[in-house]
Amino acid sequence: MKKLSLFIGTSLVAAAAISMAAIAARSSAAVGSAAPAFDTTDSNGKAVKLSAYKGKYVVLEWANFDCPYVKKHYNSHNMQSLQKTYTEKGVAWLTVFSSPEGAQGYYTPDKLNAMAKEKGMSSTLIPDPKGALGQLYGATNTPNMFVIDPEGKLIYAGAIDDNRSSDPGVIKTSHNYVAAALDEAMAGKPVTTPKSRPYGCGIHYSD
Repeated sequence: MKKLSLFIGTSLVAAAAISMAAIAARSSAAVGSAAPAFDTTDSNGKAVKLSAYKGKYVVLEWANFDCPYVKKHYNSHNMQSLQKTYTEKGVAWLTVFSSPEGAQGYYTPDKLNAMAKEKGMSSTLIPDPKGALGQLYGATNTPNMFVIDPEGKLIYAGAIDDNRSSDPGVIKTSHNYVAAALDEAMAGKPVTTPKSRPYGCGIHYSD
């Protein structure tokens, strides 16, 4: 029985890895190249186009408020602090929710707006229940982060930081890749770490 359970567990992990690899393979997002264009709507029904942000830095953050790795950054207010710091510097911060209806991490637009207000967020919320935006960028986890420069080039893709623990206590001693990428790029310097492996809860797309 133990061997069967181990086999089933290993098979599920392998299947998840294959699924995430397939999602990444379908993505047209490549660091150093033009970020994939998108045209969608936010939680208030307002049009959101990447082209409208030309001349600005853009952060794409994939989230699921029920994921412990997302809670790590929201319950500690680390994510809200990042959002506030960089939106005040003119960065467009877009938080995307790609969980399909019925899955963990799916919220109606009204629910998203209420939760964002409660959490003190300062980002634009994008419901993506069909996963079009998530698969376009190859987002596989929550959180999964992308940074786009004012010319529309993708300059960072991956994890939010270098500590894969879900414990918020490690945040202070972690290296935040997103903050570093923005600070370096804004200072006219090359991004030291343009790519990293994302960690967190897997995104389960409807297809």
